[in-house]
Amino acid sequence: MKLALQEAAKAAHLGEVPIGAVLVKDGSVLAADHNRREQLSDATAHAELLVIRKAGQLLGGWRLTGTTLYVTLEPCPMCAGALVQARVERLVFGAADPKGGAAGTLYDIVRDERLNHRLQVTPGVLEEECALQLRHFFRNRRL
Repeated sequence: MKLALQEAAKAAHLGEVPIGAVLVKDGSVLAADHNRREQLSDATAHAELLVIRKAGQLLGGWRLTGTTLYVTLEPCPMCAGALVQARVERLVFGAADPKGGAAGTLYDIVRDERLNHRLQVTPGVLEEECALQLRHFFRNRRL
């Protein structure tokens, strides 16, 4: 999660919402990235989707079985759906998102029994550090 926080700090430095994600398999980092929506002019350039894409290219396939995604903010519905589609095994997130969280807070797409794949979820890892980074970013934007 500390590496995801470092990625989020890179996003903030670029004026992006500070969310970082890291995808790990067998103790090795497959991909790490941060939000790039402004930089790429792409509404889908969320940190989670960027690491899913990178890992798929690295592994040569879309199935990311046996992987764990670490992300600083609870995924949105789009990202949660992508995690299910990519067959990510486990999701570890920092801060909950009461306005759009889709891993248990507002929705629970990643554990929806109607879908063909469900993830193990570990919420609240370094929660205060992750939330503080977001609060600081938005506080400074309002100034």
